[in-house]
Amino acid sequence: MSPAQVGHYTCMLCDAHCGLRVQCEDGRVTDIRGDADDPFSRGHICPKATAIGDLMEDPDRVRQPLKRTADGFVPVSWDEALDDIATRLAAIRRAGGPDAIATYMGNPTAHDHGASLASVVLRKALGGSNHYSALSIDTLPRMVASHVMYGVPTAVPIPDIDRSDLLVILGANPLVSNGSGMVSPDLRVRLADIQARGGRIVVLDPRRTETADKADAFHFIRPGSDALVLLAMIEHLCSRGFAAKSSVLQRFGSGGIEALKQAAAAFTAEQVQERTGVPAAALRGIAEELASTPRGSLYGRMGTCVQEHGTSATILIDLVNALADNLDHEGGTRFGTPGVDLLRLASFLPKSEDLGAKRSRIDGLPSFLGEYPVAALPSEIEVPGRGQVRALLVHAGNPVSSNPNGARLGEALEGLDLVVAVDIYVNETTRHAHYILPTPVGFERPQYPLFFGQQGVRNFAFFDAPLVPAPKGVWESWDILVELAARTSSRLGGLRHLAAMALRGIRRFGPERIIDLLLRLGPQPIRLAGLRAEGTTTDLGPLEPRLKTILGWKKKRLALFPDLLAEQLPALAQLRDSEPPELVLISRRTLRSNNSWLHNLGRLTRGRGRCTLEMSPLDAEGRGLVDGATVLLISGIGRIEVPLAVTDRVMPGVVCLPHGWGQKREGVALRVASEQVGASVNDVIDHRRVDPVSGTSALSGQPVTVEARS
Repeated sequence: MSPAQVGHYTCMLCDAHCGLRVQCEDGRVTDIRGDADDPFSRGHICPKATAIGDLMEDPDRVRQPLKRTADGFVPVSWDEALDDIATRLAAIRRAGGPDAIATYMGNPTAHDHGASLASVVLRKALGGSNHYSALSIDTLPRMVASHVMYGVPTAVPIPDIDRSDLLVILGANPLVSNGSGMVSPDLRVRLADIQARGGRIVVLDPRRTETADKADAFHFIRPGSDALVLLAMIEHLCSRGFAAKSSVLQRFGSGGIEALKQAAAAFTAEQVQERTGVPAAALRGIAEELASTPRGSLYGRMGTCVQEHGTSATILIDLVNALADNLDHEGGTRFGTPGVDLLRLASFLPKSEDLGAKRSRIDGLPSFLGEYPVAALPSEIEVPGRGQVRALLVHAGNPVSSNPNGARLGEALEGLDLVVAVDIYVNETTRHAHYILPTPVGFERPQYPLFFGQQGVRNFAFFDAPLVPAPKGVWESWDILVELAARTSSRLGGLRHLAAMALRGIRRFGPERIIDLLLRLGPQPIRLAGLRAEGTTTDLGPLEPRLKTILGWKKKRLALFPDLLAEQLPALAQLRDSEPPELVLISRRTLRSNNSWLHNLGRLTRGRGRCTLEMSPLDAEGRGLVDGATVLLISGIGRIEVPLAVTDRVMPGVVCLPHGWGQKREGVALRVASEQVGASVNDVIDHRRVDPVSGTSALSGQPVTVEARS
């Protein structure tokens, strides 16, 4: 037996990127602890990180390529799998054109720099427009808003919370999400530090979250009404003269301030309080507090993105920060200066990547950054015609579970000529695959924070080398995706033989060399070799002013009244004047879950069930429902059975169910997950409910009814 060795690695399960000390012996993980020497996370760790070793050793994990047969999945060689896939892809492309092949990149793709880079190579090699990702059930409105406001979709403002004296949180629960959309490990301490220096935390949410429990003030808000609250704040900032004092507007603002002021005049705090549920005095008070606190920030996340007015709400968040003079200021919201500067790279994107450069064939949803919203995918599979999707390649995603009306998408997948899944499990989506191609996971692969380096509350970078060898039957995502592109190109004939040769050269070049090249072109004095030698996170310092530089790339001013926002004002006025549905559904995160793919680990699923439908005592009593009963949750597209939890944590008129559960479909090979009580919230969310600007699925605010099970 070899002696135990301790290595440093960074957790890859969520945005926080906490540093870990990992003990390994004989190629197996024996202990995982927070790394107290990591300058960013400072020893913080959450329960998910302790289970990474379990994930790697999971007996249900796929460890060699699988082919689906009439008798189930059987092992095949890599050459057999890749050759057959490439032959079938080429035939499908010849018969139906490039749009007949679709790709879907799941959330873990963003945590794998090799997969992220290879996905670009694969999509370019396959061509076509039918490309999708988890972006449109997550952060797409944020990127559209940045494109509109600053000209650069990756220019995401991050709360400078280490120097903030006020943090207003709208539709986010960072103590459970670990700071989603802002890389901020050890967030509990960081929030406590705001209060320790005399600052305040204010939370608005339809549910009194774990973060709200620690806040200085909390207000319920009706789901989907965030844009109304923000317009009321803007009206108050403008009418009371706060906006006129904003140095951000004086330095960078366009001439749209008067038009914005006029538009917001129809959304006073008194006019929106009934529809939003937020008292007018509270709205005015929050707006004034943001404007009068020199180091304050307004932060929104999933709740402000995945709703029918997600893009409008996200634009308005940035406008509130700008009018309150909290944009690009110390302690306010700032832009990261990452090692690999995706902000600068995104400024070179062609016009063909702009919002709405194309529209999906059937539903007419807008493209952005070379892909369509995933809400368009089922129709593109179901409806015949030139460009109908006949093949789908899924990387590290489970869209049948994570997207609205998953049952419909699952049925659509059964009709495809080819489904290829690059994944480690037979889950709700991959059970439909003709081939499952496994990859390393956890500490078996290298990692660099390609996308997340620009989202830190401090600038940071790291490079982790693998700590343990991957099983012999798996390939890196980089190799799988690039090799598929090469073999498919070679079978298409003509000049594509040359493309195949070039692709194999790219594969040999490798993702780490690309990262090193991008680092050399970036704004930070770091190199990949130095990050390798460092071993832990490299702290690159606090956030700095960058707005002038970002706007300068496109030679533009700060958009204060974008056309996209102006076009949505009639719909927002209609929302203001409408009666809210009697009961609407929202989702929630739980600390021991990560979307749909950690529920097969006993360490994280033991104890009392967490997939419960939360309902207020007032709503439960009015329906004759009692705590602990199994109830029917019903919408216009489906119904599920779930346990009821009666609690005053949710506001009346709202029910709340966590996402990612319900691994009970036939063919799912997850022994632990399939025994868990719970159901998929997306089986009752209507895929037709989307943000009209970006096409993002509206996961929040679905009208529902709840009945006792007969």
